[in-house]
Amino acid sequence: MSDALTYFKEVYGEVPGWVQKMHDYSPAVLHTYTGIRGEIMQDGALSRKEKDSLIASMNAARLYERSMIYHTKGAVDFGASLPEIAEYFLTAYLYKGDSALRTALSAISYALELNGKPAPATENEAAADETLSRIIGWLEGEDTAFLKETLRVLKTGDRDALEAKILSDGIVSSRLKHLNMAGNFIVELDGRGAVPWMERAREAGASEADLADVGYICILTAGIPAWFELSDSLKTKNETEIGG
Repeated sequence: MSDALTYFKEVYGEVPGWVQKMHDYSPAVLHTYTGIRGEIMQDGALSRKEKDSLIASMNAARLYERSMIYHTKGAVDFGASLPEIAEYFLTAYLYKGDSALRTALSAISYALELNGKPAPATENEAAADETLSRIIGWLEGEDTAFLKETLRVLKTGDRDALEAKILSDGIVSSRLKHLNMAGNFIVELDGRGAVPWMERAREAGASEADLADVGYICILTAGIPAWFELSDSLKTKNETEIGG
């Protein structure tokens, strides 16, 4: 087995079909891609756990279940707790509403399975408050205080209060949630929409290196154009050094 195939087997527990086919048609392309992925997914300004969690959430936000599931496994493997994973998905809900939270059900069910717990059925056409109530029920025995408080605010119908609650510090920091929101726009190649969220992320304590790491992980799930969209509003190293 090639080094690239071995790498993906270690990451996913098996060699995914898309990896095997890339290898079959061009081992050199897979080798190059594996090198890029391996470099991006190392601990950097953001940790490996944070990177996988962010990618999972960003894919829930764009309703792309396949990549969401892959990176949910990575988040669990690198130490993300069940409530932590669920809290990231609240930013997906903030971005795209009920459909994103319903998509996230599959990831949370899978995360439960990876933790040796029964994987609940994920069919759901309910509104967000019912879906979040369902998630809280699944996580019985875990620290769901933040999720419960979010549900309380959700039921008030106050959108501004809900946004403020979701983006506040919980198990997941406000800084990471603002980075997540910026990434939600980037993976859909909406750099203009990401601009205010990048600025808010800076205000929440994010560094330019944090933002660059978001851009790198967006490449893995949305391609090089994602870097184009984020880099337009990323400060250069020189600007950072002068400003800092």
